[in-house]
Amino acid sequence: QVQLVESGGGLVQPGGSLRLSCAASGSIFSIAAMGWYRQAPGTQRELVAGITSGGSKAYGDPVKGRFTISREIGKNTVYLQMNSLKPEDTAVYYCNADIYRDREGYELGYKGNYWGQGTQVTVSS
Repeated sequence: QVQLVESGGGLVQPGGSLRLSCAASGSIFSIAAMGWYRQAPGTQRELVAGITSGGSKAYGDPVKGRFTISREIGKNTVYLQMNSLKPEDTAVYYCNADIYRDREGYELGYKGNYWGQGTQVTVSS
């Protein structure tokens, strides 16, 4: 099994900052990519940011220039530094990862996609 555990959410005032963390554990051979999605009430889940094993990064348009994704490979952990937060950033933030669970899967290109349980981020004065 693979588990993704998020932390770091909370309540912050507009213009403030938060740092989210997501640690992957369990049966992991290699992580192909990790990322963050978010979902506000009544909306679809959307990509916030992603990072590949090679270090390539991608950001959703609403967060470009304000959020930064980073990864600590040795700890199977991904971070999301969120600056200049706005009320419209309020959502449940979910960690996502594409993971090879064993060498055979890695060599065959078989990877699983996993989600964390989500952490609430509320931006309000």
